[in-house]
Amino acid sequence: MATINQSDIFQRTELLIGESGMARVATVRVILFGVGGVGSWCAETLVRSGIRHLTMVDSDEVVPSNINRQLMATTATIGRPKVEVMRERLLLINPEADITAIATRYNADTADSFCLADYDYVVDAIDSFNDKALLINTVTRLPNVQLYSSMGAARKLDPTRIRIAEFNKVQGDPLARTLRRKLKQIGVFPARKFMCVYSDEILPNAHETDDRANGTMAHITAVFGNMLASLVINNALHVSSAE
Repeated sequence: MATINQSDIFQRTELLIGESGMARVATVRVILFGVGGVGSWCAETLVRSGIRHLTMVDSDEVVPSNINRQLMATTATIGRPKVEVMRERLLLINPEADITAIATRYNADTADSFCLADYDYVVDAIDSFNDKALLINTVTRLPNVQLYSSMGAARKLDPTRIRIAEFNKVQGDPLARTLRRKLKQIGVFPARKFMCVYSDEILPNAHETDDRANGTMAHITAVFGNMLASLVINNALHVSSAE
């Protein structure tokens, strides 16, 4: 395999954000929870944008129903841990990147094993309400860690309705509504504001399934994931220019 320099890989990126921007993006540390339809696209965009320190957390393996929307899911990767497949792909993009794959679930039993204060950014692409609420409440109590969260990407077809808003201002999204209700039930609320990617579009499923799964398509999950990545990248560049 021919040797490829970092300057060759990120030549077009550096033209836009400059040498100092590239240096800042390369130093930030990001941890991503959930490497599915949204998280997989987020991870790839982060690495293609020059992020070099990325940790991915997800306990699931690739299954056939993932193939329609999850970046790492192909007929050749069925049965393999998503984070491992994704790590292999990301290292093919940038072999010098520091990519950590953790094949576990973030929940009440595992939360203490993560030192979230070691990261600059936490990206939440978790599906479970309980786990999502725990992560949000934990990260918003860390003073120097920025949190970005994905709301529901299912049952949507129109990417022009995907928005970014502060969590309490998200409207028309069932996941956000349920999550706010969950936080109220447990009596523990986010310690500070955080930004979310969401859409107010809600379409009915054309067919119902026994597992109550919701229909999802790649052009929506990809936009969700890329918008999450953009929040990280733009914030990192803003912090760099302000220093």
